[in-house]
Amino acid sequence: MGVTVAIDCMGGDHGPDVTVPAALAFLRSHPDARVVLVGQPDALGPALGDAATSFGERLRVHPASQVVGMDEAPQTAMKNKKDSSMRVAINLVKQGEAQAAVSAGNTGALMAISRFVLKTLPGIDRPAIATVLPSMKGQIYVLDLGANVDCSAEHLLQFGIMGSQLVSAVEHVERPRVGLLNIGEEEIKGNEVVKQASALLRDSGLNFCGNVEDIYRGSADVVVCDGFVGNVALKTSEGLAQMLTAFLKQEFGRNLLTKLMALVALPALKAFKRRVDHRSYNGATLLGLRGVVVKSHGSADAYGFEQAIHRAAEAAANQLIERIGGRMAAMSHGETA
Repeated sequence: MGVTVAIDCMGGDHGPDVTVPAALAFLRSHPDARVVLVGQPDALGPALGDAATSFGERLRVHPASQVVGMDEAPQTAMKNKKDSSMRVAINLVKQGEAQAAVSAGNTGALMAISRFVLKTLPGIDRPAIATVLPSMKGQIYVLDLGANVDCSAEHLLQFGIMGSQLVSAVEHVERPRVGLLNIGEEEIKGNEVVKQASALLRDSGLNFCGNVEDIYRGSADVVVCDGFVGNVALKTSEGLAQMLTAFLKQEFGRNLLTKLMALVALPALKAFKRRVDHRSYNGATLLGLRGVVVKSHGSADAYGFEQAIHRAAEAAANQLIERIGGRMAAMSHGETA
């Protein structure tokens, strides 16, 4: 893989207790990769232990004296915490010392700092947050998930281009199917922005498959929407998954007979759990920036955070930024996507 990933070790609900073990596990499974652990050395030491020397030049610690709080205002973090572990990690990407940065910290601060430090690619008006979700046919990528509440049709077109390049880069799909999230599949459905976006996507040269009303059917590889709709869809899906899991536990634990039935069904239940395990899909990519930045869920455990590191490394190794930049340049010259 041969990439270097800068990790904000202080962010998230668990800090170094999760981020450091995840980074070490990533290094063990990716022998060509390198990691820079960014944070307060005194806090990293206990979690790092003897591993500080076992990976040689593939692992190093870069000190940062400050930490961005999970509930801290983005503007406050940008103005008052220029030596935070989050900002230092992103600075390493800008300086070329790392090809990607990963953080489980404050989403608003991460987006604001990333946009300020790295800037957006030419032709991109607004960065978007994209994540992968399970579907009936494998998995899908959805964007935007909260960075942009109000979007124009042109913004949604840019999201489609960025999402298509993301799937091409990390999933090696030559022409990903791009769908537009709507209240129905018919072309007449939706508000004016969605209708205009549909026309732009159809004429863009992307593999546009039309409107999508069911994300999880798997009829598209990329699903485009504004940040308000995307965030509501994501939070609703997470709540539904938690409710179904709770219902299964309640029903199988209701009496002795159902407990015996649970034992018989255990292999299927474990397989089901693996397919919907949110940890396997952890890691949302901040698309449209002049560098790879991946946001991990704040409550992720070591396994989940490791998946976020893997996503960042895959995107950098497969030249995601260059792919998006190239497509946007082609569009500016009147070429189709």
